Amino acid sequence: MRGFGELEAAVMRQLWAADGPVTVRHVHSALSDERELAYTTVLTVMDKLHRKGWLRRQPHGRAHLYQPVATREQHGAGLMREALTDSGDRERTLLHFVGQMTLDEAAALRAALNTYERKIADG
Repeated sequence: MRGFGELEAAVMRQLWAADGPVTVRHVHSALSDERELAYTTVLTVMDKLHRKGWLRRQPHGRAHLYQPVATREQHGAGLMREALTDSGDRERTLLHFVGQMTLDEAAALRAALNTYERKIADG
């Protein structure tokens, strides 16, 4: 699981912000507010994301409806898991990571760990 390229990330942000499945035209229209892109470019990127397993699609008339397979948070967690796995020394990596956190981020991490520990204990 690697990060997305710039255009892939822009497409994924649009899909994560959507209330449900959307068409290429919808994403193209939203992205065109930010930059000039050909419809076929967006179509190609979304097709590649589908083939890579990041998007699911379903036929919708002559088009397709696309939606992410994972939430933005699940994707971020996967990236963090991969970085931790690839780091070599997990404890030192975690110490460096925590050392870069704001107080609010540290509090959020502490709350997440407490929730996880309660879940394990109740499990």
